[in-house]
Amino acid sequence: MSSTDPKLKKLLKTEAVKHDPFAALRFRDYRLFTIGRVLLFTGSQMQTVAIGWELYERTGSALALGGVGLAQVVPMIALTLVAGHVADRRARKHTTLLSIMLLVLCSLALAVVSYSKGAIVLVYTCLFFTGVARAFLKPASDALMWHLIPTSAFTNAATWNSTSFQLATVIGPSLGGFGIAALGSATGVYVLAAIASLLCFALIVPIREKKTALSKEPISLKALAAGAEFVWQNQVILAAITLDMFAVLLGGAVALLPIFAKDILHVGPMELGYLEAAHSIGALIMAVLLAHLPPLRKAGPALLWSVVGFGVVTIIFGLSRLFWLSLLMLALSGALDSISVVIRHTLVQIRTPDYLRGRVAAINNVFISASNELGGFESGLTAALFGPVMSVVGGGIGTIVVVMAVAAIWPGIRKLGALHEYE
Repeated sequence: MSSTDPKLKKLLKTEAVKHDPFAALRFRDYRLFTIGRVLLFTGSQMQTVAIGWELYERTGSALALGGVGLAQVVPMIALTLVAGHVADRRARKHTTLLSIMLLVLCSLALAVVSYSKGAIVLVYTCLFFTGVARAFLKPASDALMWHLIPTSAFTNAATWNSTSFQLATVIGPSLGGFGIAALGSATGVYVLAAIASLLCFALIVPIREKKTALSKEPISLKALAAGAEFVWQNQVILAAITLDMFAVLLGGAVALLPIFAKDILHVGPMELGYLEAAHSIGALIMAVLLAHLPPLRKAGPALLWSVVGFGVVTIIFGLSRLFWLSLLMLALSGALDSISVVIRHTLVQIRTPDYLRGRVAAINNVFISASNELGGFESGLTAALFGPVMSVVGGGIGTIVVVMAVAAIWPGIRKLGALHEYE
């Protein structure tokens, strides 16, 4: 059939008319949920900036800053299986609301510790319980969210999920820094983070949770591990998660940006701020574009090539000595990462049965959380051993090698077609 065939033109025109960039947002409950997430993520980003600023001001220790991520990721990893099981056995809306309320209490506790100049160990205690809250929030809220829209809107919802996260990542740190400067301390920022979480709570309350067949399995090692077993048996999902994990683990240059700004690009703190924001801005732009473009017809190849591209721009960033080129490569890395995130989220949700959604979301969450924390550690370690340039360039090369390995081990990922066609 030629490109001028009238039937083909009619088909393409029909598909273009059918595509709605705001499909998921047309559902009231999903709108409430998404607005709530933006507020929650923004407050979390503000709080992260405040914690880092206050801890370094009080201790002057880089090790103290390293403990921030560790204190939160340990309970998230330890509670992965239990949190996923709870999300599949209990009302997901209730679990989500309880988790958000625990985040509110943690933020208020941080405000009290900050105001009273309490012991540093109390800060880490609050962070530990923040990690506990997030361990239960992620699988429950993810499983709840996909009940608020039909399957046909899953891909569109995944793009708006990515958009909301990246929007918060861009806005949150700026508001956090402005709050510290305007209020004179981190205390007020913790209070603002608590208010943001409370607003999220208020938006989730009126959401109508659909009746679903929750898991009836009694708690056991087999039931807890069911999510991991499902991921292992579904090779395409395993391939997608593996790609994302190793791309973050090997290809992330964000942890080394202060070194690149000062010692390699020879720029100041303002330019460092631009570098820090570039990845999220690129991801935000791509997420909005994906929402307006028709669904991908060949999701598998798009996923593989986006991760290859991520590795390539990471290599170029590592070799760059020009500020504008480095800035562009970071923005492109965010855009390419956004493509893989949207495909992976949609794929996981479409192919996961509802009674397992909580446990699979928990497994997915721990893969990403662990790779984020370990990725920063890997970058720092290899930079200390071989220098920052070799660390970033080697990570980019490693990412490309992983793509080739995944495509060879799980050939099904290469044949993955349009995700919106799965029901």
